[in-house]
Amino acid sequence: MVAGLLGGAADISPWQVVLEAADWLPFVDVDSGLAPVEQGLLLQLRLPRVLVAAVVGGLLAIAGAGYQGVFRNPLADPYLLGAASGAGLTVTMVIVFVPGDVQTVSVPVAAFAGAVGGVLLAYALGNTAGRAGGTATLVLAGVAVTSFLTAIQTFVQQLKVEELQRIYSWILGDVGGGWDQLWMVGPYALCSAVLLLLHGRMLDVLSVGDDEATSLGVRAARIRLVVLLGASLATAAAVAVSGLIAFVGIVVPHVVRRLAGGSYRVVLPLSLLGGAAFLVMADLLARVVIAPAELPIGVVTAFVGAPFFVVVLRMTRRASM
Repeated sequence: MVAGLLGGAADISPWQVVLEAADWLPFVDVDSGLAPVEQGLLLQLRLPRVLVAAVVGGLLAIAGAGYQGVFRNPLADPYLLGAASGAGLTVTMVIVFVPGDVQTVSVPVAAFAGAVGGVLLAYALGNTAGRAGGTATLVLAGVAVTSFLTAIQTFVQQLKVEELQRIYSWILGDVGGGWDQLWMVGPYALCSAVLLLLHGRMLDVLSVGDDEATSLGVRAARIRLVVLLGASLATAAAVAVSGLIAFVGIVVPHVVRRLAGGSYRVVLPLSLLGGAAFLVMADLLARVVIAPAELPIGVVTAFVGAPFFVVVLRMTRRASM
């Protein structure tokens, strides 16, 4: 987060940034020497951007860890159950059909509603198979829902081709929404993170299998549903303020497990912190690589995450042989 405040396209002395940050502390009065415009840039642009990136990255990573615990699969992702496709469809419909003067408010609300709706649809479809399907049925339901909603989104896009650039810029992700988006996502972030952190021990029990967990007095179906709701709420909140940012939920939990072991009592909190750090650094790279222009943050995470996904896939395949 300190690096995120210090770096950027604007030519501001890192020492002056440190002094200005110190001046924000209570009972501290320091003259940083920054002009009012530079102070406004730090307080109204860089600081909220760093905080939004930290919150979104933490939510995506802890949601990924939660999904991987429920499905007992290191390749599970926060967008597994249709959250991304649901959000993409509703945001596309808002951009195409809603007047421009109210889109600023309606886009985050539509993204949140679409993400939650996509997850609920996938979960309802997966439950039609009953207990026999298990987690594999939920995964297949998520794939089916994602394909269906993506097809509808593509159709809606063709109704207003001139808005394609804006739609794709949202799909590629952005954490520059400012203080308003941070306040909006805050309550959902707190609720979902606390819910997931409280179920770390239960995920450890589920990792031994449903039958063994039941013999230990754990209601596996209820725990799985609660964790799915918490992870989906975290994903929906992140998508609502940042758009679609992929691979955070795969990369960070896997690195945490390699470094700190497989217990979810450790994986969940460290994924929260690691995801925050990862996305803040990804956003910093997006701002400075082609400055003064800016890369979409989703491009940076995909550049890191796609090769990482291949490595995890090969390791998973080797472990199963």
